[in-house]
Amino acid sequence: MRRMIPNNDATIDADDAPIGRVLTRREVLALLGTAGALACAPAALNAASPSGAASAAATSAASAGASVSGTVAAPSCIVRPALTEGPYFVDEKLNRSDIRTEPSTGAVKPGIQLALTFNVSRVASSGCTALANAQVDVWHCDAAGVYSDASDPSFNTKGQKFLRGYQLTDASGQASFTTIYPGWYGGRAVHIHFKIRTTSGSQVSDFTSQLFFDDSLNTELFAQVPYNQKTGSFLRNAQDGIYTGGGDKLLLKPTKSGSAYTATFDIGLA
Repeated sequence: MRRMIPNNDATIDADDAPIGRVLTRREVLALLGTAGALACAPAALNAASPSGAASAAATSAASAGASVSGTVAAPSCIVRPALTEGPYFVDEKLNRSDIRTEPSTGAVKPGIQLALTFNVSRVASSGCTALANAQVDVWHCDAAGVYSDASDPSFNTKGQKFLRGYQLTDASGQASFTTIYPGWYGGRAVHIHFKIRTTSGSQVSDFTSQLFFDDSLNTELFAQVPYNQKTGSFLRNAQDGIYTGGGDKLLLKPTKSGSAYTATFDIGLA
């Protein structure tokens, strides 16, 4: 049975508790300038978990930083905080860029189309360079707040795989997905989960976090079909205990293109 913890007027799964913190810019620069610290970062990242030590979680958070594609100067790398995986991750091993469909039926989940691109870089003492062949997993709820392949008091979607999939980054460090703008459910702000896995020899490292959206955009889009079929109101970012653990560093800024939206997220991994 899941342990529930209070979150203002709602409750969230204990599995969704924040696991890290955002490092200061000085700490990031110190990390970039220390080869030994960079070498240890993947191991510390593997050790991080919702129940792990705070120091390990903080080190996990240090292993991700923003970058632009290609090579940039080290000071341009900005830390992205690690956030909890949550209770709905399933390793489906589903390699696809368009995650809107349910594979068993071909049905497309209704919602406003969102093209989401990750620019993944490797952080080193000399700066950030494009990271190829990193596995980027994405999963999130549908317009009604329902996850696939999960059992919950309000739904049972076991065996379904809509709004899940992974892509490998190309030579420029990019991985792109076609999905829908996520809906909402009680106790959480609007979000998308992602996981980035890298392999070096026999060592596999993963970095897990979540993406968020501006409250005003949520308000605008949730007034439209099919989101307006759900009654109630979504949780604002500032009320979400996960978001307050560093979500302001994980905000997407989608741009509108016709009836669809496009968003890009830059991140560097040690």
